[in-house]
Amino acid sequence: MSGDHGPSVSVPAAVAAAREFSDVRFTLIGRQPDLERELGSAFPSNVSCLFAADVVEMTDHPREALRRKKDSSMRRAIDLVKANDAHACVSAGNTGALMATAHFVLKMLPGVERPAIVSLIPSRGGHTYMLDLGANASCTPVQLSQFAVMGSVLAADLEGAHARPRVGLLNIGEEEIKGNDIVQAAHNLLTAIDINYVGFVEGHDIFSDKVDVVVTDGFTGNVALKVMEGAARLIADTMREEFTRTTLRKLGALAVKPVLNALRARLDPSRYNGASMIGLNGIVIKSHGGTDLFGFQRAIEVAVLEARNGVPARIAQRLHASREA
Repeated sequence: MSGDHGPSVSVPAAVAAAREFSDVRFTLIGRQPDLERELGSAFPSNVSCLFAADVVEMTDHPREALRRKKDSSMRRAIDLVKANDAHACVSAGNTGALMATAHFVLKMLPGVERPAIVSLIPSRGGHTYMLDLGANASCTPVQLSQFAVMGSVLAADLEGAHARPRVGLLNIGEEEIKGNDIVQAAHNLLTAIDINYVGFVEGHDIFSDKVDVVVTDGFTGNVALKVMEGAARLIADTMREEFTRTTLRKLGALAVKPVLNALRARLDPSRYNGASMIGLNGIVIKSHGGTDLFGFQRAIEVAVLEARNGVPARIAQRLHASREA
């Protein structure tokens, strides 16, 4: 029911994913008329519906959604994960309500103080995992070190190519004397943990191929993410204006159209859709609210990969090992 486009995007995306992953069972949760209208009469046998009477709106306060909308599609989806009737929940709805509900229902993994939002950022090496992107405005050094372990496990499981993903701590400089007390303390903790910690990284390193996971607090991470999105839109709008300014430039645009199309595909936000709410005792994937069918299907693929790799259990094991060490 969630997102800017509701079931008109999420239902076809789920059906497409069900055809791709024929061994996975998909449960669509929402209002009966909406789901039946979008599904029609022909859909894969591994798709079923669970009807919910209520919907969490984008304008709902997280606390009110948690207290008053217990029969919402969002709550019932997370309840399925809690009851082990589903391995993962995917939603494009209200981020605050989703995080609050998931935190309340699923609780945290042992050894994790706070959940974090982690997503892919396009980079020279393909992409970089970055967390936290907004779940925690402020973090302690211990929480940042937990984020680093969780991000390392997630990157290793989803990528496969990196046995030990390179983890960097976002700072205002690479020198060890830079940064505030929290970042300095987190740096000291990370040097003693059994992960491939490469030290401090700066903002421009997010897009480089020198690091696989970037760790920061939710305030900084969310601001950085919004700056990236704004810069990408500015570049796209400026290129469009300049290539259409004169007839000669329009002809030039035709000549470089294959390059522009490749660039657009490479930086398409839909390719990187699907943010993990990591640290919870269960898998919850947040899709961008305005994504298209391809983007929502990508978020579902992330959920399938995390479920198949048992990401929460592996994170719990790594955190336990780091505490024992």
